[in-house]
Amino acid sequence: MKPENLLDRPLIVGVTLFLILYSVVCFSIDTLPDLRPAVRRFLDISETVVVGLFTLEYLYRIYSTENRLRFVFSFYGLVDLLAILPFYLATSVDLRTLRLLRLLRLGRVLKLLRYRLAFDRFAKAIAMAKEELLVFTLGSLVVLFLAAVGIYYFEHAAQPDKFRSIFDSLWWVVVTLTTVGYGDIYPITLGGRLFTFCVLMIGLGLVAVPTGIIASSLSAIRAKQEEIASSLSSDD
Repeated sequence: MKPENLLDRPLIVGVTLFLILYSVVCFSIDTLPDLRPAVRRFLDISETVVVGLFTLEYLYRIYSTENRLRFVFSFYGLVDLLAILPFYLATSVDLRTLRLLRLLRLGRVLKLLRYRLAFDRFAKAIAMAKEELLVFTLGSLVVLFLAAVGIYYFEHAAQPDKFRSIFDSLWWVVVTLTTVGYGDIYPITLGGRLFTFCVLMIGLGLVAVPTGIIASSLSAIRAKQEEIASSLSSDD
């Protein structure tokens, strides 16, 4: 088997996936308070072993690829580097930044993308619908600003401490359009409440439209892949 295919063997892939999940579990356990020193040592040893194995994998991928520089700066190359770099940086930086670097270990989860075809289809769907999504995003930003201006003029006089400016109103718009509804800022005037109803109706559309765009793109890509697979099987 060619060297570049060694890491794609089912056994190696399974071990890699296990190490990723194991590392995430250890990271979560490490945040628990009042852990015994023995548990701390075990977690430290586990982290060292996992990083060592991922480092060997990263170096092997660089060694086995033809265009090494292209791999290093590719998406998967950067993900593989992100999975191991925080461990080595934590030994040479001020300890006050150690907590932030430990959070970067979660970048190791991104290594799962390498082994999931569904992520590839999703990325292709985003690329296929990027123009529609861009137009929709720009339109959404316009709606956000107009809604902030509207609620400001409805509620500023009644609640000057809540809706002090357009920027404060933007926070209300984001919370309302996403239907989160924290309740920290809400309208009390009749006009403001009617305006809020309109904004909520628009918010439902803001969620539904991009979902439909991406879903249709995913369906098109899946149909195309099935067509290609069918034609290949018929040729055989």
